[in-house]
Parts: sequence; structure tokens; C-alpha cells
Amino acid sequence: MKSQIIKILRSDNKIVSGEELSTVLGVSRVSVWKHIQLLQESGYTIVAGPKGYKLESSPDALFTWEFPEREPNFHYLPEISSTMDIARNMARKGCPHFTVVIAERQKKGRGRLNRVWLSSEGGLYFTLVLRPEIPVALASRITFLASVVLVQILRKLYDIDARVKWPNDILVEGKKISGMLSEMEAQADMVTFINIGIGINVNNDPSAEEPGATSLKSLKAKELSRKELLSLFLDEFENRLNTESLDNIIPQWKHYTMTLNQVVKIVTTRDTYEGIAVDIDENGTLLLKLQNGTIQKVLCGDCFQ
Repeated sequence: MKSQIIKILRSDNKIVSGEELSTVLGVSRVSVWKHIQLLQESGYTIVAGPKGYKLESSPDALFTWEFPEREPNFHYLPEISSTMDIARNMARKGCPHFTVVIAERQKKGRGRLNRVWLSSEGGLYFTLVLRPEIPVALASRITFLASVVLVQILRKLYDIDARVKWPNDILVEGKKISGMLSEMEAQADMVTFINIGIGINVNNDPSAEEPGATSLKSLKAKELSRKELLSLFLDEFENRLNTESLDNIIPQWKHYTMTLNQVVKIVTTRDTYEGIAVDIDENGTLLLKLQNGTIQKVLCGDCFQ
């Protein structure tokens, strides 16, 4: 109901009477008034007068009704421990492919190697539940596709030199603006689900706690629409996931990387390696040339350069 009211008020861009809304929506005028009140309490500036209602402004909100075409599989939560935790439970209970779990704030946002992802208000924090019909061996390519899509959107939308640091951190001017974390469960050799958690620093400022991080607001010196960024990413990622061969992903990723041919230190759950990142293979495994000349393959870990 809220999504329909917002759509009507936005499309007409004028005063719409309560009677007209009641007729179009097939509900009583009292019901319309109650929904208008709830929208006002959620931050929408809707002016009510004797002739009806007019939408003056909308908040930078990620409410479910702001994504009407995705509403059945879109789950907005003001504050939770972690979108990854919620999405994992939903995936195990059989939620549909391309379910979105998004939070305004996370109390225990997670990064790689059990690090904390700072999740203050103003950022974009969400997890996608994906059910691609692919073998486990190809699963990592899905996350690489997500990072390619996000890098391309950031570059096009905001005219910034976004780059990927292996495996899937996104940096601008050497500072981290986005991170991704993936989890997978499988049956036999086929993927059951892949969850990709994404955090993007949009209108928040993480620099006080994380000097090596930045945000879109800091880079562009103004607040930006999280809804626009999220909508573009979800649409583009879903389209390419459905239409593009996974064989093309790694070459595209290499085009935006800042890791290859650089001296790096890789920290895994068990070991630490230092060397030159000479390449990544067809599934995203890093090929690291150590000081003794041998090639070390690293499937996952944290990269410092």
C-alpha cells in the first residue's frame, strides 16, 4: 500500500485528493490517511490540505516499499547484528533466489577473517542470497562478478577511479570504500546457495576509526542517494548474472585490479605470504611469486599492499 501511495504522489507531482487515492487503491479514505501518517513518521514530507496530499520530499530511505518490483524478496531491517547472519538463516529455510537483506545499521557487521565491518548510519549494508545452478568449482566467479559490476557503477555514476584489490575490496585513491564477504553451502558438487555480503561507505564517515577507509560523501563533498546506487547495482548484477557467461568475469576483473604485478602480503587463517601477485587463475585464485621464485596459490585471504 505504501509503495502504491508513494508511486501515485510521485508520478502526479501535484496535490492528490484522498478520494482519488481511495478509489485507485480500493481502500477507505481512513486507511489512506493512516498510511500517509506512517509515511510521514518514516521521514516523508507529505503536506496534507483541504484538497488532498502532496509529496514535498523523500528521505534517503531503503524501505521495502521503495523497491516495489522487488518487494516480495526484499527485507529491510533498521538495526540487526549482521545481514549475513539473517541471510544465512533465511537461505537455510529456503528463501528464493536473489533475496535481499538490508540494514540501516549493523551491530556486528563482519569482514574477512572475522574482522569487524563498521556499520554506522548512512552506509549501505546488504546481503544477497543467490541460488545459481553451478558446480562448487565456479562459485567464486559469482563474487568476482559482483565486484566488477559495483566497480563499473561507481566509476560511471560518480566519476571516480574505483579499483579492485584482491579478492574483492574496492578502493578509491588507495582508500577502501567497499568490502565483500561471501559464504556458500553445497550439496554434493553443486551450489545450494551463495550469500554475498556487501558494505559500501556512502554517506557515513569511517575515517576516524579506519584511517585507510573513505566514503562517497567524502570524495564528492555531498550526500548521495543510497537508493539510486542500490537500485542500479541490483538491476545490473541480476541482469548480468542471468545473461552473461561466467567465463568472461575474471578477464574483466583484471581490467580494474590494483593488485597484479605488485608486491603484496597475504594473510590467511593459517599462513602469511609475501611476494609479487603475478596473476589470478580462472576462478580467482591468486598466484603469488615468493622470494625463492616458487608460485604459491592462495584461494582466499586478506591482501595488504
